[in-house]
Amino acid sequence: MTILGIGLDLVTISDFAEQLERAGTTMLRESFTAGERRYCQSKGTDPARSFAARWAAKEAVLKAWASSRFARSPQIGDNPYPLIEVVNDAWGRPSIKLHGLAAEFLPRARVHLSITHDGDMAAAMVVLEDPGELADLIDNS
Repeated sequence: MTILGIGLDLVTISDFAEQLERAGTTMLRESFTAGERRYCQSKGTDPARSFAARWAAKEAVLKAWASSRFARSPQIGDNPYPLIEVVNDAWGRPSIKLHGLAAEFLPRARVHLSITHDGDMAAAMVVLEDPGELADLIDNS
């Protein structure tokens, strides 16, 4: 096993909620998948809490990806956020599902995700793991 990269992000939930409430904002539609929007909006009176945690997870994935590409372009598209989807299993545990270019760049990487909330903060940590020889493929691309 090889660790390809790690990423950590911290989001202030109230600031994120303000951003989502701005008139004319397209952030929800442009940054979150339909499944993520359904999940977060089903969370009762404070969907911003779930959206903020998912945003932190997406940012943590991008940071882990970028750290795995040191001295090379980390870019995976103009808007990578909908390519990184936070999904939950039957027990509510979050995981990452990659789509499009993100999935192409990390075809076999395991993405380990931890999300937490405390007060007005949401945080996520991601570890990208190479289950085999993926590090060689990334080094050669």
